[in-house]
Amino acid sequence: MPLVNPLPPEHDAETKELADFFNETLGFCPNSILTMQHRPSISKAFIGLNKAVMENQGRVTSALKRMIAWVSSNATGCRYCQAHAIRAAERYGAEQEQLDNIWEYRTHPAFSEAERVALDFSLAASQVPNAVDQQIKDALYAHWNEGEIVEMLGVISLFGYLNRWNDSMGTSIEGGAVESAVQYLGKHGWEKGKHS
Repeated sequence: MPLVNPLPPEHDAETKELADFFNETLGFCPNSILTMQHRPSISKAFIGLNKAVMENQGRVTSALKRMIAWVSSNATGCRYCQAHAIRAAERYGAEQEQLDNIWEYRTHPAFSEAERVALDFSLAASQVPNAVDQQIKDALYAHWNEGEIVEMLGVISLFGYLNRWNDSMGTSIEGGAVESAVQYLGKHGWEKGKHS
């Protein structure tokens, strides 16, 4: 049961208009946004940040950004965000082999070395205490430029917020997200947990 109930999409007209972004990303407006609109300034600011973070400026693809989000959410244990991230990766063109083997990104041949480095960065940056060190930095600079590293950390930080928000709220998970999570993560034990 959620800590705070989501409001109807029509509650705040500006949020509703901005939230159309998520219909492309996920196929629905997330309950997290509908809960944030209890304070519309938060929902609107969050949507703006989300759009800025997910905009592609370099070689960090939309699919890779969503896989970075998944690794971050997996590290923190937020099942709601794990499901949303894998669904968005699917909708943004991640290869089938990558989706099927996301848990094995370090060793599976579907992932390039540059992608592995990005996903290792996500894992290290999402841990408490933070595990980004010189080795992670050196690996990043071998494959990515500073702007691309900023894009990646933007995703990791955005999902740090979402992981805290949705796990604390116990946000009810939407059917489409459940379908993608069961398909790609179910074989590894993914379940809704508190997000029913």
